[in-house]
Amino acid sequence: MSSHPRPRTPGKATARGAGPGRPKDLGKRAAILETAKEMFIELGFNGVSMDGIATGAGVSKLTVYSHFGDKETLFTEAIQAKCVEMMPDELFVTDSEGPLREQLRGIGHAFFTLVSSDAAIATQRMMLTPETDDRIRQMFWQAGPQRTETALAEFLGARVARGELAIDDLPLAARQFFCLIKGELHAHMMCGLCPAPAPGDAAAHIDTTVDFFIRAYAPRA
Repeated sequence: MSSHPRPRTPGKATARGAGPGRPKDLGKRAAILETAKEMFIELGFNGVSMDGIATGAGVSKLTVYSHFGDKETLFTEAIQAKCVEMMPDELFVTDSEGPLREQLRGIGHAFFTLVSSDAAIATQRMMLTPETDDRIRQMFWQAGPQRTETALAEFLGARVARGELAIDDLPLAARQFFCLIKGELHAHMMCGLCPAPAPGDAAAHIDTTVDFFIRAYAPRA
């Protein structure tokens, strides 16, 4: 008789591992993730149950747990998937032949489109409510804003190495860039004081912001 009995399958530890057995259905996983993104935005973290997500995705609750393990993991992956969808990794590729200004404009446009979307506004408002505890806010930050800031800091670091920018604190510069892109306009949208700007107005705002950022961090003689 073996001295190493086979572990049971239920629980968080086995849900995310590949392990033996049938491969997971990627179509069901995608359906669960899409349903989770919609429900978390509409109802908030505390208003969503794994049962509700399973019903919305047309799968069993066991299938949801099999793919994601627990609600916290599903929430994190849903936020991350939305950010990757609107700000794909390709935006931050540093060996592109495109000039610095054009690449920063592309990043700025993608970021502004993301943060000014109805889904993002609703999610950020949810993060500010008393019902959302600090643990959920931390998960949101790590899955969304932190990933984006880290990617931009790496992009800027590569441009510093090429002599196109002079930046001592890359994470700070990344935060500054995104804060400038948001501007006062984003605060007005968060308060419900104005809708998202017209494409031409948004483009003008992003262009002037990028020019300002490049002038601030241009190499000095």
